[in-house]
Amino acid sequence: MAPHDDILAASRPLKLTTSLDERPREKAKAKGFAALTTAELLAIILGSGSPGESVVELCQRMLHDHQGKLYNLARRSVKDLMNGYRGIGEVKAIEILAALELARRYQVEQFDARYRVTTSAEAYNYLRPIMEHLSHEEFHVVLLNRAREVIHHERVSSGTVSMTVVDARMVLKPAIEHLADAIILAHNHPSDNATPSNEDRNITKRIAAACATMGVTLLDHIIVCRGTKYYSFIDHGEM
Repeated sequence: MAPHDDILAASRPLKLTTSLDERPREKAKAKGFAALTTAELLAIILGSGSPGESVVELCQRMLHDHQGKLYNLARRSVKDLMNGYRGIGEVKAIEILAALELARRYQVEQFDARYRVTTSAEAYNYLRPIMEHLSHEEFHVVLLNRAREVIHHERVSSGTVSMTVVDARMVLKPAIEHLADAIILAHNHPSDNATPSNEDRNITKRIAAACATMGVTLLDHIIVCRGTKYYSFIDHGEM
């Protein structure tokens, strides 16, 4: 090769080839979104990685740090993501959490206003997308009509990582306003230990007594945890 040919070859831009798996947008167009891994779907949201790490590799690492579960990732804050991962600033952190919130709302929408609850498993399936991602404890009440269809759902109180304050009047107020025939109590344990505490049992007894006075049926008290794990007071003979 002549010297000038060497110079021309060196001046030509290098052609970098990447597999379809490294280009999630193109893979989605070619094969559909269902063909993408969770990391690849997250990579489309983020758009770019950081020097030395592709966006797909960044998302794979992020998922690995959260046991591969989106509901673990959903418990992080914007600051957690910014401080934990190089290449994720405030905008990208907000985009990730916004996408996860959309996914959660999509799950909730699957249960229409007349979702019927006849078992603890059906109650948990209704409550799971609403509560399992929470990083703090909340207490909710689900209101049902005589046919045991959900007519309203309300957050009664919100607490810290390990405690929330509940008053029987706070639970019965929405039940009376919506003319509910029955209610289901629910709260989450961010620790994912589904075992009820003594306070959980005391709250259940207080509210059960108040319901009996008002003619409202207390069907169950569900403790919501992640990964299909829950505790039903009725199933364990505690009501």
